[in-house]
Amino acid sequence: MTTPTTPTTPTTPTPTTTTGIPAVTGAIGSAHTRVEGRDKVTGAARYAGEVPFAELAHGWLVLSTVARGRIRSVEDSPVLAMPGVLTVLHHGNAPRVDTDYVGMVGRPNPVLGIFQHDRVPFVGWPVALVVAETSEQAREAAEALVVRYDEEPHDVAFFAGRSGAYTPESNPMVQAETEKGDVEAQLDASAVVVDEEYTTPEEHHNAMEPHAATARWDGGRLDVVDSNQGSTWVATELAMLFSLDPASVRVRSEHVGGGFGSKGLSPHQVAAVMATTVLHRPVRVVLTRRQMFSLVGFRSPTAQRMRLGADADGRLRAFDHQALSLTSTVHEFVESSAVLGRVLYDADAHRTLHRLVRLDVPTPAWMRAPGEAPGSFALESALDELAEKCGVDPIALRARNEPETGPVSGLPFSSRNVLACFEEGARRFGWADRDPRPGLRREGRWLLGTGTAAATYPSGAGPSTAAVTAEPDGSFTVRINAADIGTGARTAMVLVAADALKVGPDRIRVRLADSDLGPAMFAGGSMGTRSWAWAVTLAADELRKRLALGGAIPPEGITARSNTAEAIGALAKKERHSFGAQFAEVAVDVTTGEVRVRRLLGIYAAGTIVNPLTARSQLIGGMTWGLSMALHEEAIRDQASGGHVGADLAGYHFAAHADVPVIEADWVDDPVDDPIGIKGIGEIGVVGVAAAIANAVWHATGVRHRDLPIRPDRVLRAADEARRRAAEGARSA
Repeated sequence: MTTPTTPTTPTTPTPTTTTGIPAVTGAIGSAHTRVEGRDKVTGAARYAGEVPFAELAHGWLVLSTVARGRIRSVEDSPVLAMPGVLTVLHHGNAPRVDTDYVGMVGRPNPVLGIFQHDRVPFVGWPVALVVAETSEQAREAAEALVVRYDEEPHDVAFFAGRSGAYTPESNPMVQAETEKGDVEAQLDASAVVVDEEYTTPEEHHNAMEPHAATARWDGGRLDVVDSNQGSTWVATELAMLFSLDPASVRVRSEHVGGGFGSKGLSPHQVAAVMATTVLHRPVRVVLTRRQMFSLVGFRSPTAQRMRLGADADGRLRAFDHQALSLTSTVHEFVESSAVLGRVLYDADAHRTLHRLVRLDVPTPAWMRAPGEAPGSFALESALDELAEKCGVDPIALRARNEPETGPVSGLPFSSRNVLACFEEGARRFGWADRDPRPGLRREGRWLLGTGTAAATYPSGAGPSTAAVTAEPDGSFTVRINAADIGTGARTAMVLVAADALKVGPDRIRVRLADSDLGPAMFAGGSMGTRSWAWAVTLAADELRKRLALGGAIPPEGITARSNTAEAIGALAKKERHSFGAQFAEVAVDVTTGEVRVRRLLGIYAAGTIVNPLTARSQLIGGMTWGLSMALHEEAIRDQASGGHVGADLAGYHFAAHADVPVIEADWVDDPVDDPIGIKGIGEIGVVGVAAAIANAVWHATGVRHRDLPIRPDRVLRAADEARRRAAEGARSA
């Protein structure tokens, strides 16, 4: 889907700056095509796996084929004799690393400590790296390498009510439990109660550009060209892993073809550094699609119990969201599915709880809208069920339970315009014409239905540094270690700098994605643009003050620098979130089980929209992902082997073009009580979409689906069960 662009060149005379450059305001909020767009579509933009190096060698990872056990032997002698093979690294000869540290996101996943011991904790654990002159030689040798194991019994089964679950006590990424009031007493006092369980499957993010890293030693410094979501992050972690002076590590990631939470530090980068250290020449390691399924994280499956108690009019008395997810035996990760209720809805008694079960699987990780995506399916489906039981319109029910402050924190909101999103969305979607009774609309063999759901995602910021230079030729250079992972970050920083400097965007050049530029927030948690824009704005403001003093610009330019750490630390404590309302129309063929989404509409309240063109693209992409989550995505583990049944993009089904209808994404005005006024939009597009589709399927068929994805076989079974119950009811009558 393409979005028309609008002209950005000023057509009226404007004042001039002290440098004689035409002053232009209003770059932010105008649609701009990507500044690197031509390079990308012509192939001039090189990604991490394409940058040339002299004497480049190629590494190929060998992954375990057993789910639990020990490596008995790595029979590398025959492989070392194969053409082009330079070395085989494994636990018996690899350089040592230190994983006992606390990094930017807590303690590292032990999978980064590759080749350090003979333990195998899951299928797909790295057991060796074969390095050869060409990637073809490395692959052939890796596939010929024989690794023998002492296999042990494994357990990969995840299901609701699983024994051995525990509550995390001190996970730095999420508060496991919150509680106020007496949930059980309020449930007992409620006129209407919803008590249901919802499940979501294991899901995977496979970015268009595979994970790739090239490492080399250059003049005593470790130089890594990598595909990542934050070169500061990766450089810092590599320095700690290899006990290096941070100043001696440089990481560059100029162009990144998608990340979605998966492109932090992974075993392939560590392997590349190990190999270049051993061979004293550049080494590149690129993951295959199949390897990405076990090495770069995934979304944990969830089993979520929702208990809602309300008065007859739908006002919540009790809110209880308990979420179960899995983690590995070597590292703890929480899929924080119960966090939405801490923001969206209040009740007299309010409880949220996360529990984990340790299994012999890879460690889950952040996947676009971690926690909020699966959590919104459970919560917003349960709200729809409550609305049905109360005989209240789903939007009216949400309005009735709109909190004035944070339901758990009690803090004020920096802005909260979720009801404005529902109002505008309902108007554009034609919600007022909806007959709330299910199973009534039919179009030939299709049953039609509509549904809605709320969305929210945090709007945080991370400390960042930036430098802005006024050049002698009248242009400006912005230097910030941002990561453009396909979101249009370069273009956004051009627009932010142009507005701050009050010049045209064509006068701005941006350098990013190089750890030598200084520390900055990574592209994650929908915090990138907000964090970087803040740093660029502060530096640009300081530069304007210096330029206002007059005087010639020297050949090296005039540079102003910023660091937002103090400003972020001084922020008043508030609930800071983006909000949205999702609307879906579906058609269901109960004879074949096919579900087709006909329309999707998302309306968002996300602060200042920097670039409407790329913002709308991000939101549409997120909504497409939500559709895929609702109807298609599901990774299946074989209980016998512990591995995936189809660890590739043929066996792992996701939405194709034919599955995606016309999608509309737009936003309402959302003034923010905040120094920067920008919120994140990268992830909120996913949140609520699966629930809106599931709610629409109920409206079409009268049958509630509480397990994702809503596959044809599940639709058919549910229809058969509904007919059976109806027949039994008729006989009883």
